Amino acid sequence: MCGNEVTTSRSRFRCVMPFEAEPVRVRALRRFVREQLAQWGMPALAGVVQLAVTELATNVIKHVGTGAVATLVMEPCEGTLRVELHDQSQVMPEPVDPECGAECGRGLHLLAGLSAGWGAIATVAGKVVWCEFALGADGQCFRIQRATAALDGYRLAAGDGWRPNVSRLSVLEDSATQLIVDLLHWLTARGGDPDALLEKAQMHFEAEAA
Repeated sequence: MCGNEVTTSRSRFRCVMPFEAEPVRVRALRRFVREQLAQWGMPALAGVVQLAVTELATNVIKHVGTGAVATLVMEPCEGTLRVELHDQSQVMPEPVDPECGAECGRGLHLLAGLSAGWGAIATVAGKVVWCEFALGADGQCFRIQRATAALDGYRLAAGDGWRPNVSRLSVLEDSATQLIVDLLHWLTARGGDPDALLEKAQMHFEAEAA
């Protein structure tokens, strides 16, 4: 990260944010986490993941050094959200000792309590400290991801570019409406019943939401 700029690399289901490990950068990291999880349809995880990322970044500041180059990576996998913090030090974190005092490995104690699992891996350039968070068993997050990917693809196929002064959400809502209309035309052309399909979809949605 250079100056006040945040440089990121994002795909639909993976994002990478390089940064300099400084206390003033932690707020930008937290904002990045919140915005990315909202985009992926996982806003409920924002608080706990922000806290974990804060602890990971703070550990880099304390144990690698202020200004050290680091990279945050987040990627949802089936059933979990994986968060990684890459740095250029090969000094591995000490295992969490339950008998250790509050000042000993506080960040790792907290990380272990927040996440479904965590660990550290040595790399050629340094190390990666990772943690994982369980996603809802109902798979709702992945439904949202699939829907977003489908709508992005549909928008491109329809030749509908992003319009000035129109939010991404509004564009995707328009695409969703048009996609539903096209699907109903497709079903009708094959002798299907649009009303029955809509009723069936509504029933599945209400059952999952409940």
